[in-house]
Amino acid sequence: MTSFALRNICIRLAIFAVVASCMTAAHCEDLAVMIDNFTFEPAQLTIKVGTTVTWKNRDDIPHTVVSAGKFRSKPLDTDDSYSFTFTSPGDYKYFCSLHPHMTGTIKVE
Repeated sequence: MTSFALRNICIRLAIFAVVASCMTAAHCEDLAVMIDNFTFEPAQLTIKVGTTVTWKNRDDIPHTVVSAGKFRSKPLDTDDSYSFTFTSPGDYKYFCSLHPHMTGTIKVE
């Protein structure tokens, strides 16, 4: 086998490895929800299993992110963030325990 053929095989294997890792590992996706003016934005997301969602507080007062029995952040001060990786399909309703009128939903498919 020539060095050119061997190099070509190595390049193809490397490309395959990168593509395969994105297909099997958490769908290679992260999304953000901003907390601002007493709202979650966007308030509703539809994501794939394995996606990590990060909430970031842009308000000047603390907020939390709570989904009963599933996840709970500590109080987030300004510019603090909280991340959660969704490993199971379903609808995840969440709210701020300090301001219960603040709500959101993550639909995991």
